[in-house]
Amino acid sequence: MDVRPSQRMRDLGVVQRGAGILTSTARPFDLPTEREEAERVVDELFAAIERIGQVHPFAKGMGIAAPQIGIGRAAAVVQPAEPGAPALILLNPRVTECSRETDEQYEGCLSFFDVRGLVPRPLRITVATTALDGSSVTTVYEQGLARLVHHEVDHLEGLLYADRMEPGVEPIPVEEYRQTGRSWSYNHS
Repeated sequence: MDVRPSQRMRDLGVVQRGAGILTSTARPFDLPTEREEAERVVDELFAAIERIGQVHPFAKGMGIAAPQIGIGRAAAVVQPAEPGAPALILLNPRVTECSRETDEQYEGCLSFFDVRGLVPRPLRITVATTALDGSSVTTVYEQGLARLVHHEVDHLEGLLYADRMEPGVEPIPVEEYRQTGRSWSYNHS
């Protein structure tokens, strides 16, 4: 019998939907005071990405937030889809601005990997993060990268993508999802 995707993720150490930590706000780091703790959490996130990437390909890129590995701290790592692109480390991220332009794309979540959901998100977001030295960094993300980053910031605020879906729209079983292995598409006008 095949192992369900959610069970595979659970076996890899990913906290599954229903756990309280996924609906709680993650605690920010006091940087640079908690630099060593932040580095330890980021190392654990990279180790989780490594484990997960060995059993599942992510054509659209992927991300994981600390609460998804049982750590209630405001840290996430995003691996962009572009081959060779460096991973993004998000410490204490906050979305400070969103474009009015949005689109809907299917998203998956390691914490309930048996389904995919059609989620509206802004096409451009501005995110403020804290560097390990305590300085503030502001970055603008667009399209697929904006979607990935926004998804992870939501995790740190206790939100799952299902919380952003339109009323009456339900996630579909992964078996019905037909875009596995393909990047999100954006119409450039």
